[in-house]
Amino acid sequence: MLRVPRLFGVTRPRVVLPPNAAYELWADTYPPVAHNPLMRAEQDVVGALLGRVGATRALDVGTGAGRYLPVLESAGASVVLGLDSSLAMLARCSRAGRVCGDACRLPFRRGSFDLVNASLMVGDVADLGRWAREMARVLAVNGHLIYSDFHPSWKQNGWRRTFRGADGVTRELTYVPHSVDDHLAALEDAGLRVIAIREPRLRESDGSGVGPFRRRRGNPPVVVVFHAMRDARPRRPIRPSGA
Repeated sequence: MLRVPRLFGVTRPRVVLPPNAAYELWADTYPPVAHNPLMRAEQDVVGALLGRVGATRALDVGTGAGRYLPVLESAGASVVLGLDSSLAMLARCSRAGRVCGDACRLPFRRGSFDLVNASLMVGDVADLGRWAREMARVLAVNGHLIYSDFHPSWKQNGWRRTFRGADGVTRELTYVPHSVDDHLAALEDAGLRVIAIREPRLRESDGSGVGPFRRRRGNPPVVVVFHAMRDARPRRPIRPSGA
């Protein structure tokens, strides 16, 4: 299990990889559950939001090992699909409805889903505006987008994403930091109306090492969660990716 000091490491490991290469190596040891304090804090907030939506057709973008697929089913969705660009990660998912694809070029028709969820994956996306437009494109009218990102506090504190592979080597994943203003601008440009913003913090009950982290760091928010909606009359046209 990842401990907080590793999760928020400030010492640069010897090996730094882009996300796609990192996930291929991480997949063998990546569990399909919220396996560290940050993910548990994030899932408590996101899970509660998902439960209020009442969607029937749900897409989990960046599904990885499928952590959110049972959560979406429990929230009432009768059709649940998970999309990821990593075949190695998808192979770790034991559930049906897995699709390999690009989050910025989704292989689905306009208006295919009532709900799109994306957990902690937009840090892998350089063009946040393009990503948001693509999420909006596949949403039906009155559909919901619920997603999370690493909080801007990560950049402020110099935290890095690290993991230990099956070979025992600790590696770092690169990620693109996005400010809250970046998110709001991208959502507005995509014609999505923001309903809620949440900033989860770690709780001592979330796991080993949280107490010392909170005392040392002052317990800053570690994740930012957005809930947005595609209205019947978006303020701006929703443009397909690449337009």
